[in-house]
Amino acid sequence: MLLAFVIFLVTLVFVIWQPKGLGIGYSALAGAGAALAAGVVHWTDVALVWSIIWDATFTFVALIIISLILDEAGIFTWAALHMSRLGRGSGRMLLPLIVLLGALVSALFANDGAALLLTPIIMAILLRLNFTPLATLAFIVATGFVADTTSLPLIISNLVNIVTANYFDISFGRYAAVMVPVNLVSLLATLLMLWLVFARNLPRHYSLKGLEPPRSAVRDELVFRLTCPLLIVLLLAYFITAPLRVPVSAITGAAALILMAVAGRWWQGGRDAQVSVPTALQGAPWQIVLFSLGMYLVVYGLGKSGLTDLGANALEWLASQGDFVATLGSGVLVALVASVMNNMPSTLISALAIEQAQVTEHTRELMIYASVIGNDLGPKFTPIGSLATLLWLHVLAGKNYRISWGQYMKLGLLLTPPVLLASLAALYFWLPVAGS
Repeated sequence: MLLAFVIFLVTLVFVIWQPKGLGIGYSALAGAGAALAAGVVHWTDVALVWSIIWDATFTFVALIIISLILDEAGIFTWAALHMSRLGRGSGRMLLPLIVLLGALVSALFANDGAALLLTPIIMAILLRLNFTPLATLAFIVATGFVADTTSLPLIISNLVNIVTANYFDISFGRYAAVMVPVNLVSLLATLLMLWLVFARNLPRHYSLKGLEPPRSAVRDELVFRLTCPLLIVLLLAYFITAPLRVPVSAITGAAALILMAVAGRWWQGGRDAQVSVPTALQGAPWQIVLFSLGMYLVVYGLGKSGLTDLGANALEWLASQGDFVATLGSGVLVALVASVMNNMPSTLISALAIEQAQVTEHTRELMIYASVIGNDLGPKFTPIGSLATLLWLHVLAGKNYRISWGQYMKLGLLLTPPVLLASLAALYFWLPVAGS
């Protein structure tokens, strides 16, 4: 177990450090190579791990391609400008509207898309509105925070959700029936905590004179008109094809292909195209494919070396204390592990432990969804909890706006626990109502 842990720790350091020219994918693959060479994992494990992560990985890539095309077409800027005008010049009204926008984008385009694409847009709008540094901080933190805390409702809302749902064979409809209400509680708790922490820093009034009309942000009229129908059809397709066991990545990939064809005007050889599809494809997180396979192999070896047994024993003890303690305890435990291990490795370890734990079926289902909540929200405790957070901080630094790790952890430890506990409590009370 010590050797497996050292390989994991070194791999995680390189993933977080991201040496120039290496990238997260090659760092994770190097770790997997070390684990194979040391005998921590075997070649037969490669096929097993790939069967766990392939659908989730390609779904995530397709969602980001869709997000990048819509972003280049001006859709997200259009939505943000609308929210700014709906705020009617009140900073205290604008904050909830931006949070709602972030929650919607996170639900449909995954948490990474919400944090990485919306943050620069919101920053640009705040600059035009001449917000103070403290007010700017409130909106920036709100945008990054809500991207994760409201990434619970759908399987596609977070890579964690996809991996967990596929591992435990949870259908799209069943997952949504359980987690949409829980996500609403998480959203309300997020709004409350952001308000309690930042309300005093929000401007009572702001001028709309510096904002252009929302429609002026749209760069591709055809993509703009297609967006809403495409998203509706996409969501319906998820629910309709779930009983047929069609991979989520196939549905999402088809939607991405349709959007690329429209944006690139493929039927007329690219003439009049306003959006660069090649740019969107280049910007897609292809290294996440290598990262997922490499990191999950490393973590799988760590689990085989004894960590899974430790996790299963902890879950069994929590289950012996009753379902309420089991729900809150497993969710908090997973959140803490995710905050120090990164939520992607934590997702596999928690899934393996839950599968191995000797608990009742109802308790197991509570623990499965609690692990999703813990892995989605736990990364908000520390900057290393998720790659999305590290990339978000990198985006801010690129805009000459820096949030130190100490400042981030201070806010994360203040904001996250109440939202996490409220979401877990909501799961405990709602799951019996949702049925099976």
